[in-house]
Amino acid sequence: MTKKKVAISIGDLNGIGIQLALENHEAVSKLIEPIYCIDKTMLTQAATKLNLPIPDEFQTVENIAPHFTIEPGEVSKESGAYAYASFVKAVELAKEKKVDALTTLPIHKKAWELAGVKYKGHTDALRDFFDAEAIMMLGCPKMFVALYTEHIPLKEVAANINEADLTRFLIDFYHTAKPTSTVAVLGLNPHAGDNGVLGDEEIVIQKAIDRANTTLRQAQSTVAEPVEAYTSPMVPDVAFTPNVRKRFTHYVAMYHDQGLAPLKALYFDEGINVSLNLPILRTSVDHGTAFDIAYSGKKVNGLSYLNAVKFIVDSR
Repeated sequence: MTKKKVAISIGDLNGIGIQLALENHEAVSKLIEPIYCIDKTMLTQAATKLNLPIPDEFQTVENIAPHFTIEPGEVSKESGAYAYASFVKAVELAKEKKVDALTTLPIHKKAWELAGVKYKGHTDALRDFFDAEAIMMLGCPKMFVALYTEHIPLKEVAANINEADLTRFLIDFYHTAKPTSTVAVLGLNPHAGDNGVLGDEEIVIQKAIDRANTTLRQAQSTVAEPVEAYTSPMVPDVAFTPNVRKRFTHYVAMYHDQGLAPLKALYFDEGINVSLNLPILRTSVDHGTAFDIAYSGKKVNGLSYLNAVKFIVDSR
């Protein structure tokens, strides 16, 4: 069977991304045909600093961005510019149908900012590149969490919850994630508002859920036993307890840490990030640049990276 071609954006070269790429190339190449968005000069510099050999058939791409001196663990505009340019090249390859998907290695958001990049992350950029409402889903087959709001201050979350946008999000998520069972939706407030005693955002959330369920139920009109797409707003502090997790594989969180704190506590090493609702498939590791151990000689866990690649292999 022909392997899928996947563009790998190399992430921040002052971090662990390039080590992941080099150390896992053999395993990754058994699954896909990787094309690394890094030029030979920067690759040689990184490999030398890491004291790692460059594997045979390590496909690179020239003319990414200006060369710079790698400074392990440092936040710099040069590394941010290179990381962003690597990502843009990977997206171009996907747009031009030269690859089937892309996998992104970790960036540093401050480095992007220093480089003048206006986006706060990959998903934010993809939303703009494709003029599409990209959805951020993280996790592993045991538990996936989709984020309704992502990289915004906590004080702005409640104001961003409105019926129309949440309804669209729920419908888009169900169509693109294709869960096989009911999806758990978290309330925003403690005790899911306790009938308005602790906040009334759950009223809006429930209205969006009802509209999404109605729309999706109508789409299942030919199914003998249609599955109700979404639960009513669940109490957040019990939604991830062992007995509740037995019933759900997919969750929708209202904000970043509400969903990712429990996810990473449970499945940090194996989790991945998937961008849904786009014309291309993008996966990523679910961890950062790990500047504290970059180029230190310490072993880097590649499970998240390998799982990000495997998700592409298994996708329809």
